Amino acid sequence: MTERPQSERQRKLETIIFGTTTPAGRNFDVLLLLMIVASVAIVMLDSMASLHQSYGPLFWRIEFGFTLLFTIEYLSRLWCVGNRRAYATSFWGFVDLLSILPTYVALVIPEAAPLLIIRLLRVMRVFRVLRLLELFAELREILMVLRNTARTIFVFFALVMVVVVIFACLLYVIEGPRNGFTSIPMSIYWAIVTITTVGYGDVTPQTDLGRALAAMGMLIGYSILAVPTAIITAKLWDRLNNRKSNHINWNCPVCMGVGHESDAKFCKHCSAELDIPEEVRAQADNR
Repeated sequence: MTERPQSERQRKLETIIFGTTTPAGRNFDVLLLLMIVASVAIVMLDSMASLHQSYGPLFWRIEFGFTLLFTIEYLSRLWCVGNRRAYATSFWGFVDLLSILPTYVALVIPEAAPLLIIRLLRVMRVFRVLRLLELFAELREILMVLRNTARTIFVFFALVMVVVVIFACLLYVIEGPRNGFTSIPMSIYWAIVTITTVGYGDVTPQTDLGRALAAMGMLIGYSILAVPTAIITAKLWDRLNNRKSNHINWNCPVCMGVGHESDAKFCKHCSAELDIPEEVRAQADNR
C-alpha cells in the first residue's frame, strides 16, 4: 500500500512517536509508560468501594484527563504516520482506540443505566496495559522462541500427559474411592497437582504403596518443570547471541515490531512498508 507524502513536521513527530533512538523518542516512551501506569492505578483505586465513595468524582476527572491525553496521542499517531489506514486497522491501532472509547461511551450513558455496564466499560480501559508491550524488543524475541519451540514443547507435554494418566490410573487402583480417588478424572487431577509440585492436599494417598508412588511423582515433577525451561532458555540464548548490532530501534506503525536492519524497507514481521528517516538509519550504521 502506497504511503502518502509527509511534511517535515510530520516526519519529525513520527520519529519521536515510533522511534526510540533519539532522546525525544526515549522521553516520549517513558512519559507514555508513566501515563499508562498512572491511568491503570486510578482505575484500580476507583474499583475499591471505600475510595470510590470518597474520591469517585476526583478519580473520574483524573481519568477523563488521561483520556484526553491518550486521545491527543492517538490522533497524533494517525496524523504523522505514513500509512494511516494500515495503522488504524492494525491490532495495536485497535488497542489504542479501545483505550479511549469507553470513557466517551460512559459519558452518553444515562445516569439511570445499570452501573454494571458502566463498570464493565471502565474495566476495558485496562487494555492500555497492552501498550507496554510495544516498548520491549525482547518481548518479540521471546515470542519468536516460543513459536520456534512450539512443536518440541507440544511433544514434551504430550508425553507428560501420558505420564499423568499412568500415575492417575495406578493411584485409582491402589487407593480407590475410600481414600478420595473416586474416579480416574479425580485421580488425573491429583496427578497433575502432584507432578507440578503444587500440592493442594485436598486429595492424598493413604496407603504406603500410594505414598511411595506419590513420592516418585514428585521427583518426576522437578524434571518435568526443568525440561521446557531448558529448551526455551537455550533457544533464546542462541537467538540473542545472533542478533546484529546494527538493528534500528524503530516501531513498525502496523504491528509495533522492532529489531529491523538499518537498510530495511519493509517490516520483517508483517511486511508493512517502513518510512524510517535517513538520520535514524545513519545512527544505527555508526554504532
